[in-house]
Amino acid sequence: MSDELEPQRPTQAAERVLEAIEALGKSLDAEFDPRRFLLEFSRRLQPILPHDRLVLAVFSEDHATLTVFAEHIGPLSRLHEGHYTTLSSPRARYLVADLVHPEIANGVIVRIDDLQADPRFATAQRPEAPVVALGLRSMIFVPFYADGRAAGFLVASSLRPGEYTAEHERSMHELMRFAGPFLNIATLLQREIRRCHRHDQVEHMSRTLGSTLDLREVFAKLAEKILPVLDFDLVGIYVVDASQRNVSNFVEIDIGSEATPPMQRAPIEAFSFGESVQTGTTFLARDATVELDSKLPGDQRVIADGFRAFLVVPLVLGDRVGGALYFGKRKPNWYDPTDVEVATSIALQIALLLQHNRLAEQQRLIAETESRAGLLERRVANLESELDLLIGFDKIIGRAPALREALAGAKKVAPTDTTVLITGESGTGKELVAHAIHADSPRRSGPFVAINCAALPEHLLESELFGHEKGAFTGADRAREGRFELAAGGTLFLDEIGDLAPAVQAKLLRVLQEREFTRVGGSKTLKADVRLIAATHRDLRAEVAQNKFREDLFYRLSVFSVHVPPLRERDDDVLILAEHFMRTLGARMGKNVPGLARDARDALMMHSWPGNIRELSNAIERALILSDGGPIRAPQLGLPAVGGRGPGGGTALVDLPLQDLERQAVRTALDRARGNRSKAAEILGVTRSQLYTRLKRYDMK
Repeated sequence: MSDELEPQRPTQAAERVLEAIEALGKSLDAEFDPRRFLLEFSRRLQPILPHDRLVLAVFSEDHATLTVFAEHIGPLSRLHEGHYTTLSSPRARYLVADLVHPEIANGVIVRIDDLQADPRFATAQRPEAPVVALGLRSMIFVPFYADGRAAGFLVASSLRPGEYTAEHERSMHELMRFAGPFLNIATLLQREIRRCHRHDQVEHMSRTLGSTLDLREVFAKLAEKILPVLDFDLVGIYVVDASQRNVSNFVEIDIGSEATPPMQRAPIEAFSFGESVQTGTTFLARDATVELDSKLPGDQRVIADGFRAFLVVPLVLGDRVGGALYFGKRKPNWYDPTDVEVATSIALQIALLLQHNRLAEQQRLIAETESRAGLLERRVANLESELDLLIGFDKIIGRAPALREALAGAKKVAPTDTTVLITGESGTGKELVAHAIHADSPRRSGPFVAINCAALPEHLLESELFGHEKGAFTGADRAREGRFELAAGGTLFLDEIGDLAPAVQAKLLRVLQEREFTRVGGSKTLKADVRLIAATHRDLRAEVAQNKFREDLFYRLSVFSVHVPPLRERDDDVLILAEHFMRTLGARMGKNVPGLARDARDALMMHSWPGNIRELSNAIERALILSDGGPIRAPQLGLPAVGGRGPGGGTALVDLPLQDLERQAVRTALDRARGNRSKAAEILGVTRSQLYTRLKRYDMK
């Protein structure tokens, strides 16, 4: 058989190549480890290509960045920490333009005899460069291909200069013809595994998002989980308002340098990508300085903060885009299509939470509205209750015999249409009694109209009572109804009637006699369908005797009289009224006061109340203002000390009612006896039983 027909025995070099490829194939069966993947391959490759370090680097799909797929370092230190292609996105990538010579990126084998002297790799020759620290001198870069394009490269490094020759280039070229497909399969397989892993990590984020409906509350935790899966310097969300024309910042985290404050509100047109994102299109800027418009305020902010790569993914809420999730990186060409895919998955989860968030917000607003409606209903009920308190006989506070006697008389006259005269000092509650009479009368469904006769001058009071026609006097530019007309079908309450001028008294007498009247400046007779209740603090009998008040009008008014006693004659009612004012005024002021201290109770009981209930209400209101949350104390009431109106700044004791003097004497004796009741009784010259009777009478403890 001729030599041409005899099988050729493979050369030793070819055998080494086959062994290396076999080792590479076996490594695909094991679980991927970037620092062990090349272990056996490196050992088999040593006779063909001696090296101290072997690195397999992989280009991104757009050839803008690269990461280290695998590295066998032997005894040397690790060089590419943080730049490995792992299951999750690398925390740092190499930019091809910065680290790789163009010939390598274009798929050409590049041999370096001395890395520290080759002008093509000047940046690697700096003292701080890792390759200098490791002492690497010579290298050879060998690309492998996918779809006719360099998908990555294998780089062998040596601590000795001039390690590699043209023969090594030929050997590696031959090796990569066979090993290249294996390397490409390995990188594609790992890329798919990595893609699936990243999506699994995104799915796990739902636990963080599901822990609350408040996205702002969990966004920091969410960002921590996103970072290993999708690297960023900036992450945030903006939302679009109901008009679909303006955006506002929802939440943002910048883990890099200090950034300018986020835009709180801006038109969509402030961003070059705004309209595009609103149509549901993802925006990816590989280099913001080139692809964004620095003239637009939104783009200008992105560029000014140093962001080069920028990724914006729309957040679809129902049938519209309600905002966007955005990522920024201060390095260009950072995000690629695989990152867009991951970001879209994250955006879907966030959009779902935002929809739940908005639904919860709507439910909250509905609940608040219902709560407000409930509060309004309760407020109306309270007001109605307060009105009942003001006008109902049973709700008038007090149990003093003199008051109950007066109210009993008023209750008897209420169902009639009789004119009533209510007398009593100022501040005793005469108008309250008038309200109660009206509310208990057949006219209760009609209006209750009140006027203070002492508050207006004569010419104005006549117009207020009877009305006037247009031109009746200067300034009467239109006709106006008077109080008698406004009170038709109801009750007219004339307070301080003793201050009526004689002319008005005469006209009022005619109304009471004839049940009719005319407006000022008018001639038409009008019917007075009202019940009249009058009140005064004056002694009208004395006024009549002095010719200051018409006698005939007095008798017309006082068909039935009700006298409201002053507070000093309602000794038992002072504390009851004080407690009532603390509750009502305290609720209005938002204060919850525990009650009255002993000294305050004593001060209230000892005071003569010249201003009656009005003065008591004012004293309690003043005390509530000064209250510090504890029981009201005597100084907070602002009442003068006992005897505070006499000569030399004090009231003579003789001016005090007898019961006040007795109460003060009991209190003084108890103070002197330091609470010892037997000793206090001895000081007062009474028995213990008599002392206890007085303590009970004056509600003293």
